[in-house]
Amino acid sequence: MDNGSRTLFIFNPVANKGRAARKEQWLKVLLSGRTDSVLITTTHAGHAGDIARSKAAEYCSIIACGGDGTLHEVANAVAGKDVRIGVLPIGSANDFIKTLYFNKSLPVGVEHFFSGGSVSVDLGSVSFGNGKRRSFINSLGIGFTGRIAKRVKQIHWWKGELVYVYAVLMVLFGYKPIKMRISIVLENSLLELYEPVFAFSVMNGKIEGGKFELAPSADVSDGLLDVCILKAIPKYAIFGYLLKYLHGTHVHDSKVLCCKAKAVEVMLEGSDVMHLDGEVIDDVSGRIAISVVPGGVAVLQSIM
Repeated sequence: MDNGSRTLFIFNPVANKGRAARKEQWLKVLLSGRTDSVLITTTHAGHAGDIARSKAAEYCSIIACGGDGTLHEVANAVAGKDVRIGVLPIGSANDFIKTLYFNKSLPVGVEHFFSGGSVSVDLGSVSFGNGKRRSFINSLGIGFTGRIAKRVKQIHWWKGELVYVYAVLMVLFGYKPIKMRISIVLENSLLELYEPVFAFSVMNGKIEGGKFELAPSADVSDGLLDVCILKAIPKYAIFGYLLKYLHGTHVHDSKVLCCKAKAVEVMLEGSDVMHLDGEVIDDVSGRIAISVVPGGVAVLQSIM
């Protein structure tokens, strides 16, 4: 059988704080008897990316069975290669899939991976540190949301979206806005800022943290990224902004800058935490260059 009809399912049992492991037998039953599919279970951090990278030439489709972190690994491994990726959302937030099926019901089971079509999806490309480069498929955050993502990784006793609420409260204690020099390449102009920033995000998808609609006008196939910057505010005011983020109404607030961009450059005066699709990168500093890769990966989507 050639790779034109083969599908690889990469299952991450530690997604959703290890609760995804309960889905493994369910998935095996769904795939039983299919000669066109293979299931591989990850055993350590980074394994999903290693599997996808080594197997990309053997399969037409690779399905990330886990959360946004599993999808992040797979997307980075196959970007630019002739293979489609899919998402079986069994993580805690599952942010990207909520954009892919925004205001639609998520498909159940696995049949849609074999009968549906695909859509070309943009990627964000990030250059930082000493020549390091990564991609993100849903979102990037520096400072406030980066620290939240780091805290979420450390919390094991709560599940689902409650983890993000608790992490916000923990990060907020002692937090101060971060001085950033930001250059944003808009569609036809350049926007520059140099001021304290409470929260900095660059979105490809609409949603972050399970429910927060940071970029309500985002389109994963428009060849642009959506920048969302919350300028310096008193800490007590963040709770009002979180309510606005839930409904996407923050875009009308004078303390919020939202725009579509081809590229963004951030200069940090100190070091801080960055996340890419919830995956944490500590101690980033200096210049961080972010750009869009139009149609960077093909994503399976059921016909609806």
